[in-house]
Amino acid sequence: MELHQAAAQLFIPDGTLEPDAITRITHLGIGAHQDDLEFMAFHGILECYHSSEKWFGGVTCTDGGGSPRAGVYSDMSDEDMKVVRVQEQNDAAQVGHFAAMWQLAHPSREIKDPADTNLAAELSGILKLAQPKFVYTHNLADKHDTHIAVTLSAIEALRALPKDQVPEKVFGCEVWRGLDWMVDSEKVAHNVSPHENLAMALNGIFDSQIAGGKRYDLATLGRRRANATFFESHATDEADQISFAMDLTPMIHDDSIDPVAYTTGAIDRFKEDVETRIRKFMA
Repeated sequence: MELHQAAAQLFIPDGTLEPDAITRITHLGIGAHQDDLEFMAFHGILECYHSSEKWFGGVTCTDGGGSPRAGVYSDMSDEDMKVVRVQEQNDAAQVGHFAAMWQLAHPSREIKDPADTNLAAELSGILKLAQPKFVYTHNLADKHDTHIAVTLSAIEALRALPKDQVPEKVFGCEVWRGLDWMVDSEKVAHNVSPHENLAMALNGIFDSQIAGGKRYDLATLGRRRANATFFESHATDEADQISFAMDLTPMIHDDSIDPVAYTTGAIDRFKEDVETRIRKFMA
C-alpha cells in the first residue's frame, strides 16, 4: 500500500515477504510515538511472542521530531532525532519479534488537525490488509493531545471496515494517564506478568527518551505492579503485573456512539461509585 509521507516505512524484522508478513498479524498496536507500543500494548506483544500462530504488528504514527532531548542527544537536530527514534522503534520490533512495523512519519501538528484525514486513510488500508483480531491504541482519557488524535483516527478507520473485518476487541490503553480510576467492572485487566525481562529489554531500547531523566522504563513497570497489587483489596494477587485498558469495541460496532459521551460516561460512573461509597457510611 502507498504511504502518504516520504519518510514513511515498513520494517519486517524476519524478512518475510510483505503480503505474508502483514496477513499473519493477529494483534495490531496503533501508537502515536516511538515507544508507545511497548509501554501500552505489551499484552499484545506477549500474546504473540515466540508463537507460530499469533503475530504482533505495530504502527507508529508520528515522525519522532520535537522529542525532548538531553545528554548525548541534547545537540541533535530534529532531523537527527527522527533517525534515532525510528531506529529505536525498529530495534524494538526486532527484539519483540514483531510481524511488521509501520512508521508513518506524520508530524504531530498534522495528526492533530481535524481536517487532515491522511492518517485515518492509512490506518484503514493497514487494517484492511492485516485484518487483526485485536487492536491496541491509546485510551480516550489520555492527557496527550497527539494520543487522543491518533485514537480518533483509529476509530474512524475501524468504523470504515466491512463488518466482517471488524476486530474482536479494540483496547484503549494506558500511557499519559492511568485507568485505575475506572470502576472495576469496566476495566479490561491484562495480565502482563510473564517475561519481565522482555518488558525491561523493550522499554530500555528507547535510550533517547530515558537518558534525559524521564525513566519511562521504570515508571511503566511500576504502574503495572501497582495495578496488580491494588486491583483487589480482599484477595491475594493472581498477577504480578497488570495493564488496564478501556474497551473501545462498542464504538466500533455502533457509529452513533459519541467518543466524548462514551468516555465521560465512564467518568460519571466512577463519580457515582465514589459518592455511593461515601454516603453509605454517613449518618
